[in-house]
Amino acid sequence: MPALQEPLKKVLGPATAKVMAEHLGLHTVGDLLHHYPRRYEERGQLTHLADLPMDEHVTVVAQVADARLHTFASAKAPRGKGQRLEVTITDGSGRLQLVFFGNGVHKPHKELLPGTRAMFAGKVSVFNRRLQLAHPAYELLRGDSEETVETWAGALIPIYPATAKLESWKIGKAVQTVLPSAQEALDPLPDTLRAGRGLLPLPEALLKIHRPHTKADVADARARLKWDEAFVLQVALARRRHADTQLPAVPRVPRPDGILTAFDDRLPFTLTKGQRKVSEEIFAGLATAHPMHRLLQGEVGSGKTMVALRAMLAVVDAGGQAAMLAPTEVLAQQHHRSVTEMMGELAEGGMLGGTEHATKVVLLTGSMGTAARRQALLDLATGEAGIVIGTHALIEDKVQFHDLGLVVVDEQHRFGVEQRDALRGKGKQPPHLLVMTATPIPRTVAMTVFGDLETSVLDQLPAGRSPIASHVVPAADKPHFLARAWERVREEVANGHQAYVVCPRIGDEEDDPKKSGMKKTPEDEAEKRPPLAVLDVADQLGRGPLKGLKVEVLHGRMHPDDKDAVMRRYAAGETDVLVATTVIEVGVNVPNATAMVIMDADRFGVSQLHQLRGRVGRGSAPGLCLLVTEMPEASAARQRLGAVASTLDGFELSRIDLEQRREGDVLGQAQSGARSSLRVLAVIEDEEVIAEARQEAATVVAADPDLTGLPALRTALDALLDEEREQYLEKG
Repeated sequence: MPALQEPLKKVLGPATAKVMAEHLGLHTVGDLLHHYPRRYEERGQLTHLADLPMDEHVTVVAQVADARLHTFASAKAPRGKGQRLEVTITDGSGRLQLVFFGNGVHKPHKELLPGTRAMFAGKVSVFNRRLQLAHPAYELLRGDSEETVETWAGALIPIYPATAKLESWKIGKAVQTVLPSAQEALDPLPDTLRAGRGLLPLPEALLKIHRPHTKADVADARARLKWDEAFVLQVALARRRHADTQLPAVPRVPRPDGILTAFDDRLPFTLTKGQRKVSEEIFAGLATAHPMHRLLQGEVGSGKTMVALRAMLAVVDAGGQAAMLAPTEVLAQQHHRSVTEMMGELAEGGMLGGTEHATKVVLLTGSMGTAARRQALLDLATGEAGIVIGTHALIEDKVQFHDLGLVVVDEQHRFGVEQRDALRGKGKQPPHLLVMTATPIPRTVAMTVFGDLETSVLDQLPAGRSPIASHVVPAADKPHFLARAWERVREEVANGHQAYVVCPRIGDEEDDPKKSGMKKTPEDEAEKRPPLAVLDVADQLGRGPLKGLKVEVLHGRMHPDDKDAVMRRYAAGETDVLVATTVIEVGVNVPNATAMVIMDADRFGVSQLHQLRGRVGRGSAPGLCLLVTEMPEASAARQRLGAVASTLDGFELSRIDLEQRREGDVLGQAQSGARSSLRVLAVIEDEEVIAEARQEAATVVAADPDLTGLPALRTALDALLDEEREQYLEKG
């Protein structure tokens, strides 16, 4: 068995191996060698204690400033024999309290003397308004003992991602044990690529990342390991793209003077240059004899639905059917309504008012009545319906298509791989696939997560869209600002417009503190903050600042018919103010709505706020978005809201969003249907590496699709593509 595939229990013993497997997911020598240090401490320097994260497990290097032993009476030691050791450690930037109790005080009392340096690991908590680590594990850094110097070779101390059960230095010692095996690591990079870019061989990179002597060692090792991650992932995606070109599909070329031409002729506006360009890219993909796989992304309100509808009409023209998959019933109904409105008599195929080119547009959702559902299924099976719009109800076994030619997936990240695949399997041959995302994605993420899809970007807003002014309303610092926000809503309504109020919660029984047994905070009791749930806010507004206006609520737990009725009344202008949860986040289009107040805006992500804001300013009147928050000015949450208020550029906001979140959130389950395997690659910072790796991967795969001449790369690919990820790449 190759050394790197050796199980850890053989090398480290069953107890340590069990903890590593359970808490860090490390099973083999190779897994441990690829568990890289998070950062490094220099012996002469100390960590920043000033910015420790609450409730997280941390490792710090610091110096003991003070140590005091207290004796006290307690239930267990009524005669005053209870002992508590309080140790204060410092690093120059701040101080941190360590506390040890009971029998656990003797060893640290002898060892943690003022002036001693050590590594400490524990969970950060607060006691008496001060940060502390209770019963931290620690490792002295004497520097004079042969063993310590040997263990922490060089001037840099690696700090590993650790857990309460396994401190960083224990991981370090385990790595020390397996490090000789690094010499046998198979190098996945082709020799010409590595030499051409001046990258270290893999064994040397592994030695230097775990035992660097200088910062330059760390930089060289990271540069090499980033290439490994970027290149192997891009090879996987390039092979997927290559395999797609080998699959058969029915070319779908719209006939001249068909339904698409009739639709374009009846449009009351001209398409933007961007919409025309992207449509041409899509039509070219539909006309090929292998399945198109395209990602359509664009700014909020850039007219993606219009582009998708024209693609669906092109397929209907070519004798096929098109299915649009939406993540929620509200969105499916909204799409169905807007598509039938845009098409007019062209959506009345088989009806008296329909024209010669008309087709049927059917809706299919889980909550439909039996008769309507039966009719919809029949229209799909016979081909009577050229277009179907629905939720995951479309995926059920009973749903049969006459000739499915195109699948449009809206809000890609909300669908699992299996769902998309089940729908694609309903065509006689693989249908073409158009994936839409309403959240603009930075180019690097598109290359890394959706790298097997061709990308089309709509970055131009249609004419007639109005600018949206956004402002942060600091309700805690300046309560009169919130009062002014409600005045602004009244002014918009007085001018004949409508408004949204968005809240993070619904506020029914589950959320009611009295009924759920949750304690109210003193702030809640004093009513210093507005209620932040739809039902409470709607009630409070109706009786207070918006009294006399027609206020309605919309949330995900309402019956689908009730939701639809509320949206219809709002779209018809019968409701002045809609108080809703994020069910209105995408696809909702009411051009007369000009104002939006987002309560507790700091609880929403950057992209979500940008999405929500895109519901206003959709007509000729300017939009207004007010972000209400209780967070103090210096907080990160307030700075995030400031960023949203300062720009309408979704691509810029998505970069900010990504920089503030962990990489894994973006590359994890929600986005790609696979866990993130990135350890050193940062998708925003390493844009250049990703772009270059993509080119290199395409060249390698074009020359040798099965990688027969690159066995080490093949092995690395197999390691990356665990079963789940293999499925994702197969089906994406």
